[in-house]
Amino acid sequence: MIDAGPSVIGRAAAVMRAVGDHEPDGASTSDIARSAGLARPTAHRMLVALATEGILDRHESGRWSLGPEMYLLGALAAERYDITSSARDIMRELARATGESAFLSARRGDETVCIAAEEGSFPLRSHVLHIGLRMPLGIASAGLVILAHLPEAERERYLARADLGALGDHHAPERIAERVDEVLTLGYSVNPGLLVEGSWGMGAAVFDRRDSPAWALSLTGVGTRFDDTRRPLLGEHLLRAAHALSSRLR
Repeated sequence: MIDAGPSVIGRAAAVMRAVGDHEPDGASTSDIARSAGLARPTAHRMLVALATEGILDRHESGRWSLGPEMYLLGALAAERYDITSSARDIMRELARATGESAFLSARRGDETVCIAAEEGSFPLRSHVLHIGLRMPLGIASAGLVILAHLPEAERERYLARADLGALGDHHAPERIAERVDEVLTLGYSVNPGLLVEGSWGMGAAVFDRRDSPAWALSLTGVGTRFDDTRRPLLGEHLLRAAHALSSRLR
């Protein structure tokens, strides 16, 4: 049994997220320890304890995957948090109208996680974003547009505590603050290949019943598809789609 306590719970959560990041193929104990930032013996003890509770499974190969209890808990949580069924037709129309791949991301604390995707018709695609990918707020287009629409005090507290500069000079707090100002002017965010060269993204916030930016719709593709002429058109499509989804959720 894992001892109670915030630090232990935090480490257990990091282990479960690390296992999820390696689905569907599973991961070794060393992979999970590295992803979760834990010593291997500590990660192994937590993995065994979580497997005993059915939260995780261990393959014959020794690799770890999410277990049946995680599925049951996820199914129950989906009834409250999953909006993909409400968003699917809007995402499909967004991808059809623009030709780019459309994504839906949800805010989870200081991160966004991609929860749905709809491929566009344009044959060249950016494969940076995929379902299950977690990113800190302020980095990719979805996280940037959500961050920009948070209350100013909350945004400043986040930028003060987040170590985003470790991801490169483009993500230093002052540079992110500049991009936030641009979002507040345009209404949508633009990521001009700052994560992967040549891979662009744009995002628009989706608001919940409290007018909080809880989700974001985004488009990703190759940089040549996001030139100065086309970006405003893509922005209009994004804002209309995000407004339609926000209205539906309210």
